[in-house]
Amino acid sequence: MSLTPLRLLLVEDDELFRLGLVVRLQQEPHIEIVAEAEDGETAVDLANRHSLDLILLDIGLPRMSGLEACRQIKIQHPNLPILALTSRSEPTLINRLIETGIQGFCLKGIDAQTLVLAIRSVVAGASWWDSKATDEIRTAFIQSPDKSFTPNLSSLTEREQEILALMATGNTDQEIGDRLYITPGTVRVHIHAIVNKLGCRDRTQAIALLNKAN
Repeated sequence: MSLTPLRLLLVEDDELFRLGLVVRLQQEPHIEIVAEAEDGETAVDLANRHSLDLILLDIGLPRMSGLEACRQIKIQHPNLPILALTSRSEPTLINRLIETGIQGFCLKGIDAQTLVLAIRSVVAGASWWDSKATDEIRTAFIQSPDKSFTPNLSSLTEREQEILALMATGNTDQEIGDRLYITPGTVRVHIHAIVNKLGCRDRTQAIALLNKAN
């Protein structure tokens, strides 16, 4: 039985980089680039015109920034996953992106297979946060005297919040999988996303953050 392709909108202003992404992603089974945009305004328009499974979006865009494009797309399509792919990794920018409700953040230079894994994870309902960016978030949080950058539990998806709650009550990956009818491997993908998105060192720190919030 054939699987329905994942329908992607690719937003990138660097034409050569965008072409390279298109060529590479179209080699993947079940991934289809249905539209391309080179600026934020066009991205918002195309998001309204196409049925999409994910938007892969650069942040440094002309005419309308990627950040503003994220905001507008999320207002009109709150359930449409957005995965940012950019060369910028300032913690304040990442924090603002999280506030828009995007599901993932990757730095340019990521290897192709990892990017494909990030795309599939985000479409499946998980989130994906680049480890280098996560390290910078942690550093900013530790060094900020006013703690202006604070890990935000509300940035987690509903499934991630559910899994974190089950982790906090002592369930193993297998037990969580049995409860939610997913595999332990899928549980670990979600836990990876939870830990990275919250800027935590490990799952124990993520649980401690939840307990503190409660």
